[in-house]
Amino acid sequence: MVTFRINGASREVDVDADVPLLWVLRDELGLTGTKYGCGVAQCGACTVHIDGHASRSCVTPAAALPGREVVTIEGISGKVAQAVQAAWRKLDVAQCGYCQSGQIMSAVSLLTEIRRPSDADIDDAMTGNVCRCATYVRIRAAIHEAAATLGG
Repeated sequence: MVTFRINGASREVDVDADVPLLWVLRDELGLTGTKYGCGVAQCGACTVHIDGHASRSCVTPAAALPGREVVTIEGISGKVAQAVQAAWRKLDVAQCGYCQSGQIMSAVSLLTEIRRPSDADIDDAMTGNVCRCATYVRIRAAIHEAAATLGG
């Protein structure tokens, strides 16, 4: 059994210690907003927040979860998350949408740490979040829009 906090609630799941968090979320908890992309932490589709930091759930084993706070796209909230989500809608960032939950989770993490990021800050924070539709220009613009909304 593995006990951890997910989106503000304590949960206990009966999984092997080496099962990736991604599969705990999707298969055990029914939280399917976190996507499977590559399985080796290279695409960012599986990004969640663990203890407030963007993390790849496909390579995070269940054994690493006890005592941790996990937030998924379904549970993201607060001013920064609202600003990012509003900017995403305003600038029509998503094309196919598959990678967007991971993109949003990484953007929220960035803006939580750096309220007025430069293009270099954005590039650094978003590296490893792959968008096959190549909406990178809109993603960067949306992050700047969200930063402006937050007063950055």
